[in-house]
Amino acid sequence: MRLWHNRASPFVRKVRIAAREAVVAERIEEIEVMVSPVNVNSELAACNPLVKIPALQTDDGTVLYDSAVICEYLDGFNTGARMFPADQRRWQVLRLQALGDGILDAAVSRRYELAVRPPEYRWQGWLDGQMVKIRNGADVLEREVQDWGERFEIGQITAACVLGYLDFRFPEEAWRQLRPRLAAWYERIRHRPSVAATAPA
Repeated sequence: MRLWHNRASPFVRKVRIAAREAVVAERIEEIEVMVSPVNVNSELAACNPLVKIPALQTDDGTVLYDSAVICEYLDGFNTGARMFPADQRRWQVLRLQALGDGILDAAVSRRYELAVRPPEYRWQGWLDGQMVKIRNGADVLEREVQDWGERFEIGQITAACVLGYLDFRFPEEAWRQLRPRLAAWYERIRHRPSVAATAPA
């Protein structure tokens, strides 16, 4: 298998954590690419028409797009606790993943606005709106983290990527100050081997 990726992407990190949790990371060749919303990467475009990462080429040559799809595919190799349970909790797990992905969408969009768009064209109201989504989502994680126990399914994996990305790109946000339970959970989970090994440089 081949994974087109960039370590800075939180969606890539989600896939790389899932690969380690499923004990399949050693079967994946990682190909690092640079991506930008304004400069199309021709190498990536040749395998993913959306020109987005992550993209995973399976052993039969099929290329999968979107971190949620790729993670569920990798979970098929899992011989331990599944990241995508098949019982009645599945919808709770998928809901938590969707919440985390939504926070990441807002955070990555905000990052692009600040890092790529020329200052004279930035829309402060739009930037503020993305931060509202990030904070509201983190507040929900704070309320729900006490119910997670020791589970580390796709929802918790996504939450770990959210918090790591906030530390990486928006340290000034200081999300821990108003969310002590979430901070305590992340302090423990960031040392988990799959999470520690995939931290952005």
